[in-house]
Amino acid sequence: MVVALHGAVLYGLWSARVLPPPTEAVTLFVSFINPPPQSKPQAIPPPEPPKPVKREAPRPPDPPHYHLAAQAPVMSPQEAVEPLPPPEPALALVQAPSPPAPPAPPKPTGPLTLTTELAVACPDRTPPAYPPMARRLGETGKVVLRVELDETGRVSAAQVLTSSGSNRLDAAALAAVRTWRCHPAQRDGQAVRSLATQPFNFTLEGR
Repeated sequence: MVVALHGAVLYGLWSARVLPPPTEAVTLFVSFINPPPQSKPQAIPPPEPPKPVKREAPRPPDPPHYHLAAQAPVMSPQEAVEPLPPPEPALALVQAPSPPAPPAPPKPTGPLTLTTELAVACPDRTPPAYPPMARRLGETGKVVLRVELDETGRVSAAQVLTSSGSNRLDAAALAAVRTWRCHPAQRDGQAVRSLATQPFNFTLEGR
């Protein structure tokens, strides 16, 4: 049955012209190419052991430098072994001499002017006498004298600063003040000459 089945299949194919006729068969030539000769594997040398890496000792940091315009050059380990020169001594600050103190103001000279009336500093004083002629004529008025005392308290000079209008009354005031004895004025604990004013009022009672 197997042979008959194959024969039926071949007959069907032959009749259908599926298979080419023997005349149209193509001869195929097959050439075998020899494989290239394999090269012998080259021997791989064993890897060299890694060389030890020489590590340099860490270099200490450079000391800080102040007030330098440029950075200090980096020195190699061989140069760093050489000793550095000693630092220059710092200059001592020279203090400028202080300016001289201003001179003391000169002590005032001349007589001292009193701010009160002369009678305040004169315990021994005599009032002026009213001139008889001026009394008969009814002359009155106020006279102001400018008086200068010496270092002993005596009157050294006197003059009329404001007249009373009567020469007799002015002369009576000058004659009286020249007999006064006063305490001398003091300046820095020393007796000095002084100036003061003294008024006199001439009035007539009963008028």
